[in-house]
Amino acid sequence: MRFETPLQAATLVKRYKRFLADVITDEGREITVHCPNSGSMRGCSTPGSKVMLSTSPNPKRKYPQTLEMVQEGDTWIGVNTMLTNKIVAEAILEGRIRELQEIDTLTREVKTSKSSRLDLLLERGDEKIYVEIKNCSLVEDGWAMFPDAVTVRGTKHLNELASLVEQGYQGIIFFCIQRMDADRFKPAAHIDPLYAQTLAEVTKKGVQILAYQAELSPERIIVQKSIPCTIE
Repeated sequence: MRFETPLQAATLVKRYKRFLADVITDEGREITVHCPNSGSMRGCSTPGSKVMLSTSPNPKRKYPQTLEMVQEGDTWIGVNTMLTNKIVAEAILEGRIRELQEIDTLTREVKTSKSSRLDLLLERGDEKIYVEIKNCSLVEDGWAMFPDAVTVRGTKHLNELASLVEQGYQGIIFFCIQRMDADRFKPAAHIDPLYAQTLAEVTKKGVQILAYQAELSPERIIVQKSIPCTIE
């Protein structure tokens, strides 16, 4: 995925109220920007970090700029979780996910039960493959981990995938790791032990785990390679 217009550089002052951040632009103006990330942003919200912003053409937006990336050390981290599904769907359609080749149709935001939606339905011949996508921005000691905060909704999605597998469909939980300083993945059991336990349980029921790493720059975000997973 390429950004349609150039991103603007700034410096992070603080992230707060979940969906807001204050930054100082390279021109020296302090502004408030939208932060489209409901997680804790643990490990990618250090004050003083370099950030990249996009600007919306919508004149009615209260905060026209959106926080897209944060730099920790030499690593860019994608924090706009509103883009994650688009990034993964593009990778699937372009044949960059080896487990998901020759997909005939891709449908987004699919209702799977009375109270649940999943991110993608892929169809390949007679196969129906349900995919739930999670943005992974937390890395500790080379381990990419999810979640970075307790996620009741995320646990619900795992159980929904397991239910679909029991009905004869395929179910995949896809972790999109938007930073390049990790070489393996595991659930963040120290943050959300129930999520980690549920992930282990649903894999025994046939839910497949995929963890793919994206390469980021201020010009583009592109899924590049899979990394090994460990389920504790």
